[in-house]
Amino acid sequence: MKRISLLGPGTYTEESAHHYLGRDAFDYVNYKLIADVFESTVNGVTDYSVIPIENTFEGSVSLHVDWLVHNVDLPIQAEWVYPISINLLRLPGGLGGSDELEAACGAIRKIYSHGVTLAQCQQFLRTHLPDVELEPVGSNGEAARMVRELGDPAAAALAPLGAGALYGLETLAAGVQDHQNNFTRFVLIGHEKPQLKETADRKTTILVTLPEDFPGALHQVLSAFAWRRINLSKIESRPTKKKLGSYYFYIDIEASMDSVLLPAALQEIEAIGCQVRLMGCYPTFSYGTETAKV
Repeated sequence: MKRISLLGPGTYTEESAHHYLGRDAFDYVNYKLIADVFESTVNGVTDYSVIPIENTFEGSVSLHVDWLVHNVDLPIQAEWVYPISINLLRLPGGLGGSDELEAACGAIRKIYSHGVTLAQCQQFLRTHLPDVELEPVGSNGEAARMVRELGDPAAAALAPLGAGALYGLETLAAGVQDHQNNFTRFVLIGHEKPQLKETADRKTTILVTLPEDFPGALHQVLSAFAWRRINLSKIESRPTKKKLGSYYFYIDIEASMDSVLLPAALQEIEAIGCQVRLMGCYPTFSYGTETAKV
């Protein structure tokens, strides 16, 4: 059985993987830190990693993108989108009771959660918990575990309901994210092509580094896609980390390398002196329409 590393247990990453890939089709290996998730697949301990890479409102998870680009050479094999509902969890029977939200929140002095999750709940935190101490941790599941193990009634976690069930916490407030249309995009990375359901929706991700002595190079890159009517769903500049002012472009393309037009577009880009790195050509799955299970 193939092994998949991910942040967990009790995380949105774990929930999404179980939803799309199934609980029993793979052997899931949980890690507390995203670096360990990546390294486990690099070192052959696992066959794949599941990485949260983009959120509806926070945009790209820069740390994870940088890991994909600078630290590892693991192709993207699939992607899926999963809804994120964030919940305020605490020890059962905590201070302030559970009937009045304001009274219960007034008893909380510290909240643990992943940094991205904290950023998605700013309005709720300002309204109900303006003076609380916020402690970023490696994952939302880790936040729930810490609240359980600390045994402090003044501590709480922002995490999935599944984490509350796993660690015996009660839900003080559900769906506290600032925006209800909150989705996260996850990618499955690894060297081998996994056995997943066939889908007509495919995407290709590339990195493009422009030649330094070619004015208008970015315009020509975009033109190579435009005149072929190839849609770019995302283009983002990121520093190459080689010198100040040097950038690469991370581009998601709504096309497959199996088509005639896309390989020709990449050849045209390379012909003007650009460096092109293929990050993956893979199926993409949308929530509510299909899963990746065979």
